Amino acid sequence: MLFNGQDFAQWRSQRGGGEPKWRLVEGCMETTQTGGIFTREEFGACQLHIEWATPSVVKGDGQGRGNSGVYLQGRYEIQVLDSYNNKTYPNGQAGAYYGHAAPLVNACRPPGEWQTYDIIFHPPKQRPDGPVQDGSFTVLHNGVLIQDHVPVKPQPTTAAPLKGVVERGPIYLQDHGNPVRFRNVWIRNL
Repeated sequence: MLFNGQDFAQWRSQRGGGEPKWRLVEGCMETTQTGGIFTREEFGACQLHIEWATPSVVKGDGQGRGNSGVYLQGRYEIQVLDSYNNKTYPNGQAGAYYGHAAPLVNACRPPGEWQTYDIIFHPPKQRPDGPVQDGSFTVLHNGVLIQDHVPVKPQPTTAAPLKGVVERGPIYLQDHGNPVRFRNVWIRNL
């Protein structure tokens, strides 16, 4: 369990590595424009479950509406965004492998409602003979398959806080200046 609804014991701040400055509100954690947060533990191939909600009052449009991200190994982003009746570029909407692969379908619920991601991630791997083998993402959004074994190249997502190919890395939740809430976060190694 990475978030139990009560504390940040499994997390550290992106800025300085100490206790996150996010809010704890009614069993969830909420971004506060104080930077993203990393898990203290690092992971390789894994299954991640996370629930998130954008604000119920809609402000802004496109990328300015409930923007955040879930980064596997702090490098490869699955976009969090209020994409309910909100136009933006395809590989930047909710559930996109950001900048690389648009989701197969928009499975967003209305603003303010809880959304779920179930992410199966296999990281890129450095092979002994030199070249890097692609990894993969499979993602279910609210129980709907939206990424189906999509190749993960060794180059991190554009705004990724970490770089390079590694065996294990932290989960990173992005603070993109929009109030986004997260709850019921758990992971298992594959």
